[in-house]
Amino acid sequence: MDPRLRNLLILDIETVAINKDYQKLNADLKKHWERKSSFLRNEEEHTPDELFTERAGIYAEFGKVITVAFGIFHDLPDGDLALRIKSITGDDEKALLMEIRDFLETKFDPESLRLCAHNGKEFDFPYLSRRMLINGIKLPYVLDNSGKKPWEVNFLDTMEMWKFGDRKNFTSLDLLTTIFDIPSSKSDIDGSMVNQVYYEEANGLQRIETYCQGDVIATAQLFLKMNVLPTVAEKNITIVS
Repeated sequence: MDPRLRNLLILDIETVAINKDYQKLNADLKKHWERKSSFLRNEEEHTPDELFTERAGIYAEFGKVITVAFGIFHDLPDGDLALRIKSITGDDEKALLMEIRDFLETKFDPESLRLCAHNGKEFDFPYLSRRMLINGIKLPYVLDNSGKKPWEVNFLDTMEMWKFGDRKNFTSLDLLTTIFDIPSSKSDIDGSMVNQVYYEEANGLQRIETYCQGDVIATAQLFLKMNVLPTVAEKNITIVS
C-alpha cells in the first residue's frame, strides 16, 4: 500500500437541528438563535423559526450529529487496493459520539492516525469536537489539538488540497467528483434535505446513513485522484456493520 494511505481514515458527518420544533427550545437558546439568524443571508426574508429548520444543523451550537461514516484503505490478498466503509448512526447523540470516541481511540494508533474529510477543517472536525465537549465527552487524541504544533495536527482536507493556497475558493465535493470523473456520491437526497428527511420520514435516518457512506466513498476516491493514485474498483468497496 502506498505510504500516503496508511493510518488514514476518511470520514463524513451528517447533522441536523437540535430539535424539530423551534418553539420547544428554551428561551435562552431561542434568544441566541434569533441573534445568530439576524446575521445570516436571508434573501427570502424567512423568520428565525424557518431559518432554524433550514440552517441550524450546520452550527454545532444549535445542531447535533446523527451519523458518521468512516472509510479505510487496505490491501487484498491479490494486491488490489480496497476500501472498507463503517458508519455509526443513531438518535442518541451522546451514545453515538462516545462510540466514535472509542472507535478512534481503540481501533487505531492514536498518535499516527490521520483524518481526512472534504471541508473537514472547517466543518467535520470542529463540529465533532464541539459536540463531544457539549456532551461532556473527552476528546480523542486525534481531535484534541490543544497544545499541538501545526505539524502535529493530523487533519487532511481534500477541499484544502484543491485550493492550493487560494483561501477564497470553495469547491463542492460533487463538482470535484464530476471533473475527476468519479461516480457521484449522491443518493436520492442531498445535503439540503437531511434535516427534513430526518425529522419527517420514518426511514429517514437509514437514507441519511447511506448518503453519508456515499460521500465517504467519493472523498476516498478523490483523495486517490489528487495523489495521482489508481482509484478503488467498485467490487473492492465493502460496507461493514
